[in-house]
Amino acid sequence: MNLSADHPLKDGRTAQSPLITAYRGGRPSRKPVWFMRQAGRSLPEYRKAREGVGMLDSCLRPELASEITLQPVRRHDVDAGIFFSDIVIPLKLAGVGVDIVPGVGPVLDTPVRSEADVAALPRLQEAALEPIREAVRMTVAELGNTPLIGFAGAPFTVAAYMVEGKPSRDHLGPRTMMHGDPGTWAALMEWAADASGRFLRAQIEAGASAGQLFDSWAGSLGLEDYRRSVAPYSSRTLDHVRDLGAPLVHFGTGTSELLGAMYEVGVDVVGVDYRLPLHEANRRLGGRVVLQGNIDPALLAAPWNVLEAHVREVVRAGASAPGHVVNLGHGVPPETDPDVLTRVVELVHSITY
Repeated sequence: MNLSADHPLKDGRTAQSPLITAYRGGRPSRKPVWFMRQAGRSLPEYRKAREGVGMLDSCLRPELASEITLQPVRRHDVDAGIFFSDIVIPLKLAGVGVDIVPGVGPVLDTPVRSEADVAALPRLQEAALEPIREAVRMTVAELGNTPLIGFAGAPFTVAAYMVEGKPSRDHLGPRTMMHGDPGTWAALMEWAADASGRFLRAQIEAGASAGQLFDSWAGSLGLEDYRRSVAPYSSRTLDHVRDLGAPLVHFGTGTSELLGAMYEVGVDVVGVDYRLPLHEANRRLGGRVVLQGNIDPALLAAPWNVLEAHVREVVRAGASAPGHVVNLGHGVPPETDPDVLTRVVELVHSITY
C-alpha cells in the first residue's frame, strides 16, 4: 500500500470504520450508509454556500468543495463523505473547454468527433490537480474517523459527453464511433481513462479512503459492446490507483445485465441501481462480491411507512451478500426533504440483522 504514513487508512482513523470494514467484506460495528449526491441540491445549506458561484467553480475552490462535502456528514450522520466534484472536472483541469449549464448539464465548447480532435486534446498535468488535493486534505482533516470516498467518472460516460458535446438520452454518437471508427474510439477512451485515473489518484493520495467509479451511461450498452469496447478502459482508469490499496467501488445505472463485467474490471464492491433486487444481484455475481445500494430514490417522497418497509427489505436483501453498504439506487433527488434522509440513516443504523 503506497500511501503516506499519515493517510487515514494507515494511521488508524478510517481502516476500522464501518464503511471500510464492509467494503473489505468484514463485519462492521453498525450497518454503513451513505447517499450518492448527498452533498448538493437537497440541502438548504448547500444552496446558500453556492449562491452566485458556478458549479465548476464551486468544485475548484478548495474551501467551498470541502464545506459542501462535509455538510451531509454533519447533518445526517452518514458513514462516509463523497468528494464533491463533477466528472468533467478533469477535462476542465486539462484545459478542455467545458461548462455545466444549469438545467442542461455538461456542455463542451467543441465536441470530439474525429481522430484529429482526439489528438488535439490537452493532457491533464499533475500540477493542475492541486486544488483537488487541497480540498481533500481540508475535508479529511475535518472528517476524523469518517472516511472520504474519492470520485471519478468512468471513461465511457466521460467520452459520451465529449462526443455528444452535451448530455444525451441514447448516446448514439459514442456508440456509432465505437463501431464505425474504433481507432478514434480507443484513443479517446485511453485519454478519458487516464484523465479520470489521475483525478482519482490525486484524491486517494491526499486522504480519500476509498474510490468510486461512476458509469452513469453504461446502461445504454449491450454486454458484448461493454466487454469489448468499454471494460478495458475502466480497468485502465483503476490501474492508476490499484497500488494504493484503497477499496474500489464500481457503479452504473441501468447496468443490471453488466454487473459481472463491471466487477471483472477489478473492484472490491459493485453498486447496484434501484432496478434489480440485491439478492438477485448477489446471485448474478456468484455470491462473492460486496454490494452497495439500492434504495429507490422515488420512495424518499413516499409516506414513511412505505419508505421504511422498503429500506428494511433492501437491508434484508443485502444481507445475502458477503458485505453490504446501504445507499440509494441512484442520486438524491433535489426536491428530497433532508429530514427524511436523516431518518433513513437512523433506521439503517438501528437494524441489527
